Amino acid sequence: MFTVPELGYEYGALAPHISEDIMRLHHDKHHVAYVTKLNAALEGQDELASRDVVDLLRHLDDVPESIRTAVRNNGGGHYNHSLFWQVLSPNGGGQPQGTLGETLIQKYGSYEAFTEKFNAAALSLFGSGWVWLTSELEIVSSPNQDSPLLDGGAEPLLGLDVWEHAYYLDYKNKRDDYVAAWWNVVDWGFVSGRYDAAQAE
Repeated sequence: MFTVPELGYEYGALAPHISEDIMRLHHDKHHVAYVTKLNAALEGQDELASRDVVDLLRHLDDVPESIRTAVRNNGGGHYNHSLFWQVLSPNGGGQPQGTLGETLIQKYGSYEAFTEKFNAAALSLFGSGWVWLTSELEIVSSPNQDSPLLDGGAEPLLGLDVWEHAYYLDYKNKRDDYVAAWWNVVDWGFVSGRYDAAQAE
């Protein structure tokens, strides 16, 4: 049985950038719904249910066609949100340091140029989806609850949820304000750790 991970901080700790109301709705309702539906889809599929969610998403062809879409959507929702909570921190913001910070500047010219390109991807994504920074330092977007994992791509270092449920209570239809505020709670220490681990593999 998959379970929703606990937050590493209080629901209101990310305010004013992300409110307590949003966090409770997002974590306790939306994420819980993805996990509930994923477990229901995998009922009676003991071998598949014993795998971790990354393995499931990377090998969707192993999943019976009758439940594949449910596993893709809800397994994706579980993976994406589990990462999302870890990327956020009340002590976030600033710029990445160390190897990640240096390499981002080498690739994009400056940290500001990187965030401009990332923001442009977030604001141009039609409908609901995610924007990712992968371990290859590529900026990619995906619809719905998809991620680079589904295409055999590099594992994400961080992901920005641009579904309306992630911001509408706070920002209404102003996705640009939400994206700008989100950078203030990005935990670059966590993201840098993921990058260093990926480079060591």
